[in-house]
Amino acid sequence: MSETETQAQFARLERLAAGLPGVEAGTCYGQAALKVGGRMIAVAKSADLVALSMPLDQKEHLIELAPEIYFETPHFHGWPAVLVRAAVIGDDELRLRLQEAWKRRATARQRKQYEAAAGSAT
Repeated sequence: MSETETQAQFARLERLAAGLPGVEAGTCYGQAALKVGGRMIAVAKSADLVALSMPLDQKEHLIELAPEIYFETPHFHGWPAVLVRAAVIGDDELRLRLQEAWKRRATARQRKQYEAAAGSAT
């Protein structure tokens, strides 16, 4: 896959994470990443592949539930991140997974700010 296609995948991640306080673009091992407080929440590994921060128990559950979307390679075994087939996952589900990753990495103040904004939007 080309660099342009990987950049397009990263732009998708940025669009879906818009509105999450403190999210910033950065890199993780040389790849475009979204971070909060310097901690990775998502990495555009290629145009077809995204890595998301996720607790091991949730990762195992999602891999079992939807192996067509979520998986791991031996490199990711035992690490709190799951690989996602970007072409298969819809925007709504990917947005939900980004929000979950953000909630685990964000500060209490950021979470409170987000919840207050979400409450006022309803």
